[in-house]
Amino acid sequence: MRDSPAELSPEEFRALGHDVVDRIAELLSDLRDRPVAPDTSPARIRSLIGGEGVPERGEDPRAILSGVADLLFDHSTFNGHPRFFGYITSSASPIGALADLLAASVNANVGAWQLSPVATEIERQTVRWVAELIGFPADCGGIMVSGGNMANMVCLMAALRSKATWDMRQTGTASGKRLVLYASEEVHTWLHKGADMCGLGLDSVRAVAVDGTRAMVLGDLRRQIAADRKAGLEPAFVVGTAGSVGVGAIDPLPEIARLCADERMWFHVDGAYGAPAAMLADAPPALRGISLADSVAIDPHKWLYAPIEAGCALVRDKRALHDAFAFHPPYYRFEGSDEDPPTNFHEWGPQNTRGFRALKVWATIRRVGREGYRRMIGDDIALSRAMFEEASRHPDVEALTQSLSIATFRCVPSELFDTRHEPTTAAYLNELNTQLLDRLQRQGRVFLSNAVLDGVFALRACIVNFRTELEDARTVVTELARVGAELDRELRVRS
Repeated sequence: MRDSPAELSPEEFRALGHDVVDRIAELLSDLRDRPVAPDTSPARIRSLIGGEGVPERGEDPRAILSGVADLLFDHSTFNGHPRFFGYITSSASPIGALADLLAASVNANVGAWQLSPVATEIERQTVRWVAELIGFPADCGGIMVSGGNMANMVCLMAALRSKATWDMRQTGTASGKRLVLYASEEVHTWLHKGADMCGLGLDSVRAVAVDGTRAMVLGDLRRQIAADRKAGLEPAFVVGTAGSVGVGAIDPLPEIARLCADERMWFHVDGAYGAPAAMLADAPPALRGISLADSVAIDPHKWLYAPIEAGCALVRDKRALHDAFAFHPPYYRFEGSDEDPPTNFHEWGPQNTRGFRALKVWATIRRVGREGYRRMIGDDIALSRAMFEEASRHPDVEALTQSLSIATFRCVPSELFDTRHEPTTAAYLNELNTQLLDRLQRQGRVFLSNAVLDGVFALRACIVNFRTELEDARTVVTELARVGAELDRELRVRS
């Protein structure tokens, strides 16, 4: 019999699997007591991993798994920690993690139905469920991708193929009028990456002004579209943001939808973060505009609490999505019956070989249900509001913004509050809060990120975490004030 070094016997696999699951369960049980992030450096991590070349001979699997568990558990930033508020990455559902193990074990290639019958149908159902949860038509076209960048870009490519008046696939972007893309100043950088990757160039991207809530100003969008038409350009694509990455701003989606219909433009919603909030009974009215979009991007690994990676692209006209990506080379023979045609996902997105991303999302949706999502998302928003209110009450903290589950604030020593807008004080406060963010992250009791609001360096906390409790939200403010006071004293002594 062949002796393969990659193989494990069923007995070995079972024993190793039990050990790994026990270690993971132990990690989850004491996650709250660990630092959110390690105080370390790239050089330190490299020294722990070891810098030798490829091992000549294979190693013991138990030693490999035990060693890497130690490394991961002692030197990771834990986005599942109840005090991780830095970026819009949720704590991962435990059932999603187990589903990922199942998916990896079967190792389905969800590029063609014939290669992945069950996985393909589960992905199709997952796409429908995601659409239903956010109020988008469930008969849309859709596909699971790696995350928000890719989900948005897939929708962008479908839009460009649909809106171009020439055969863009055959002759490229230079054969017709310049297609123009519009989004608010707060848009995520995926749009700039997408314009670059699609060959449109950054000159095709228009930044639309925002109001005091950081939402798009419709009048400025209308003005820029008119100016571009007068200049002989082709306005094609408008992005409405449902929860900006900085402050959770929501653009006026229903009004943008009406404008796009009048202008015969493609209306896309970047709902990577905020779209799931549309399922709440008291959802902001602007979110209802998601149902009017031509396409939506959403990240289940954000506010649907699935493990990374999980993005989803939804396109109302499924033919537009299919036509943007379908090729039929002679080495692919994945046809089926006309009565019951199979879905071959390599025709619906940029990948041919595709992992079974949908299973962890599907399992999490089944475990949680619509009611569970409403409760958890509502709790996250309530905790963010409580954090903002706590910051508002503290004499040395200035509360700045709160929307969806994102709050921003900064340390402002009380004696500087009245002069905080004067140039010298403003510069000092930006430096204070920049260093404060770094120190908070290194200390590991809470993990925040930042936003820059009209020149003000703000600390930013986003809650998409079913493990966070009220005391965790309050701790952010007390830690910010405590460490901020220490740093303020140090900076003033040095100056």
